[in-house]
Amino acid sequence: MVPMIASVVLALIVLAALFAPFITLHDPVQMSPAQRLKPPSAGFPLGTDAYGRDLMARVIYGARVSLIIGIGASICSVVIGLAIGLVSGFFRYADAVVMRIMDGLMAMPSVLLAIAIVSLVGPSIWTVMFAITIPEIPRVVRLVRSIVLAARDEPYVEAAIAAGTSLPRILWRHLMPNTFAPLSVQATYVCASAILTEAILSFLGAGVSTETPTWGNIMAEGRMYFLIKPELIFWPGLALSLCILSINLIGDAARDILDPRMARRKE
Repeated sequence: MVPMIASVVLALIVLAALFAPFITLHDPVQMSPAQRLKPPSAGFPLGTDAYGRDLMARVIYGARVSLIIGIGASICSVVIGLAIGLVSGFFRYADAVVMRIMDGLMAMPSVLLAIAIVSLVGPSIWTVMFAITIPEIPRVVRLVRSIVLAARDEPYVEAAIAAGTSLPRILWRHLMPNTFAPLSVQATYVCASAILTEAILSFLGAGVSTETPTWGNIMAEGRMYFLIKPELIFWPGLALSLCILSINLIGDAARDILDPRMARRKE
């Protein structure tokens, strides 16, 4: 029941992001000083911010940025981590070098590393996505490597090697299918983590440009008016929480489905 509710909530967020121009008729970046800090009304269901912009429009359009960065970072980290993990797990001579590099990346706080990258390159959606992807790659690499280490000594892999099967074919046909289920679950966690990290970066002023509506930017701008208008932080915070919670619950459900042992433990 819980995964179904989470799926419905996430689907509503995705649909709202896709059809944002049809849900709200207000421009999320159009300022109107005469309408600043207005309470909820028929024209502005969630009220307006300190610059007279429609809060509901900004929250809905902010979902676009969060989903683009979350899904993009998830796909990039899984694809890159899969390739590196297959090589590291299968080739023993490369394993030590690759894993020391991954350990070095994991030793750096992800938010600080992302801030450094954004500061060097400049704020944009693609820069933030790249900055968030880098710290997530080592986690995917370690997951894939552990799976490959357990599978490379299996009889079917040894038989493929003895038969003269090319290494790319062994990696593609015999080892990579073992990673599909764990990576599917890991991708959901990476997506949720990326969305949260993007909000943190935007809240700190080190993420996407402040001109772009994001949940983190909206909360950062609203914190100065928290005592007189707390909804400036409440609504984007609620949207962020529901999105991350829904993705994590879907990931937990996928893990139980793809790994029957987890379901048996819960029973």
